[in-house]
Amino acid sequence: MLSPEVSVIIVNFNTRDLLAVCLDSIKQTAANIDLEIIVVDNASTDGSLAMLQQKYPCVRRISNDSNVGFARANNQGAAASQGKYLLLLNSDARLTLNSLQSMLTLMEANAKVGLVGAQLRNPDGSFQASHSSFPNLWQEFLILSTLGRKLHGAWYPSHGPEDGGCPHGADYVEGACLLIRQQAYQAVGGLDEGYFMYSEDVELCYELREKGWQVWYQPQAQVIHLGGGSSQSRRPEREADLYCSRVRFFKRHYGRAAAYLLFGQMYAFTAVKILAHKALRLLSHGRHGRPVMPLRRLTI
Repeated sequence: MLSPEVSVIIVNFNTRDLLAVCLDSIKQTAANIDLEIIVVDNASTDGSLAMLQQKYPCVRRISNDSNVGFARANNQGAAASQGKYLLLLNSDARLTLNSLQSMLTLMEANAKVGLVGAQLRNPDGSFQASHSSFPNLWQEFLILSTLGRKLHGAWYPSHGPEDGGCPHGADYVEGACLLIRQQAYQAVGGLDEGYFMYSEDVELCYELREKGWQVWYQPQAQVIHLGGGSSQSRRPEREADLYCSRVRFFKRHYGRAAAYLLFGQMYAFTAVKILAHKALRLLSHGRHGRPVMPLRRLTI
């Protein structure tokens, strides 16, 4: 039996309805591509597996007994795959017509391209950040302070729709929809499982470029991305996971000193947020509230 051209790997955690929409979009937009679909479920409790068995019996299923994280689950899917290319697709994303084909065309035109990312769109059609330069302390300061929204442009890494619709190289592309060569994925050992969730896409692109592979952004591949689908059920931990991952990336590639500086920025801005939140509670006669960002597991 011939191997499929593309192995689609979707990690699911309590996103049953979104997963169904995602799977339907693949069927509707990529019917002419030889592919297999593998769903890795991280111990969902919303009936996701039963839905898959009933409505999508041809989808291969890997069921974990616990939430092993996004990176590890993707690696499980990759280990079970047979495709020449891997499409790492979020369960809260959906393909549009010819999006996967345009990514494949770009990949096949240049053997040095190891990974291609899509242009992400919000459900209302507006542009969503899809690629950027690698993170640095100035960039993180702008994000944490929210000044980046006001200084977008010369002061802030540009990842807007100013590409003229032309594909181009990028430091990294957002991980909601990534097409990667199986060969390149194996060359870097897959996703770094030290990242539970977030920044594993940045790490992957960094390692690929270190190995001599090119990372490209394909604006002609438009993908609708809801964002935060899997993390809706674990909101108190979401920001903590995000910053834990960022600190890990800084430590691995910029050194311990840079990681400590980032760590300090995070705590400083978090303290300001918490104090402001408490002040607002007092001004509103002590109405019930909750901490803005519980930072857990943040170690260097």
